[in-house]
Amino acid sequence: MQIDLSVQQVTKTFKDFVAVDNVSFEVPDGQFFSILGPSGCGKTTLLRMIAGLTQPTRGDIEIRGRSMLGIAPNKRPVNLIFQHLALFPMMNVAQNVAFGLKRRREANAVIEKKVEAILERVELAGFGEKQIDQLSGGQKQRVAIARCLVLEPTVLLLDEPLGALDLKLREQMKVELKKLQAKVGTTFVYITHDQSEALVMSDHVAVMNQGVFEQVDTPQNLYNDPQTPFVAQFVGDNNAWSGKIRRSDGKIAEIETSGGHVFRSQLRGPLAPGTAVDLFLRPEAMLIQPDPGHRFEVVVKDILFDGANSRLLAHPPETDMELLIALPQTRQFDFIRKNDNIEIGWNQKSGICFARDKKT
Repeated sequence: MQIDLSVQQVTKTFKDFVAVDNVSFEVPDGQFFSILGPSGCGKTTLLRMIAGLTQPTRGDIEIRGRSMLGIAPNKRPVNLIFQHLALFPMMNVAQNVAFGLKRRREANAVIEKKVEAILERVELAGFGEKQIDQLSGGQKQRVAIARCLVLEPTVLLLDEPLGALDLKLREQMKVELKKLQAKVGTTFVYITHDQSEALVMSDHVAVMNQGVFEQVDTPQNLYNDPQTPFVAQFVGDNNAWSGKIRRSDGKIAEIETSGGHVFRSQLRGPLAPGTAVDLFLRPEAMLIQPDPGHRFEVVVKDILFDGANSRLLAHPPETDMELLIALPQTRQFDFIRKNDNIEIGWNQKSGICFARDKKT
């Protein structure tokens, strides 16, 4: 398996501030790799170091085994797409795509052939003569990608390229980008703060927080088996309880929450009785009126209708703790109204339990 990008113990400091802290990862040939994290976590600084726009304080960056330290941005086999696509409005589609090839002084006949081929690959065949202002937002995205791919980069870097699009077009482009990357086979390294973008499109995702990678994994594992409290909270929605372990057999623990409830949850590692913990549970794991077993009462505060993603906003009686509960659209729960008292529960294997971070 060929490694297109290798980042080795890279650190970037700005005076006393550590923006990227000893980060290492590898991206194999043809993978869609995303770096997901909140604003200010260091992901754009990391991308700029890969592109050569910023130099690392320590560490090395290799592309197909060749160190990029000291290599100018325009000499690296990478291209970078920003949120603002920077297409040239005075040029038509073909001229935009051909821009980099002309700067390389390639022959006109070669340029014409390459532009035609790449437009076909991004499903814009016949669009060469169109002006940029005649295109939809999604078509402009594909022109920007074609302009980069025609230069045959080893790695294409994308810095939140869907951020400026409206919600419906973003949803559409997530699928289109994934299909396009699979079709062209170029390695994509994608930066985003939007977990849905990362989960839908990526082969692997690195979750970044305060300059470090908390977990690098498949989207499925990040969602179903988070390794840190930050990943559990940041990837997908979660209800959270703080409490202490009352008793444990090493696999299943009885947890008493600060609100006085006692829950049973599977442990991800051995935790002794008395340990302060945080318990996370996803809205879809919480069952309305479950079969006999562990159940407790909540008051429906509101019904958040969103089709298949509808939720109940609820709270245990006499508390202000808010819970999100998935509301299946099977019509069996159409009777539920605001201010109703209902019973909910969950399978103990659905819980995600971590020892509480002493810093929090």
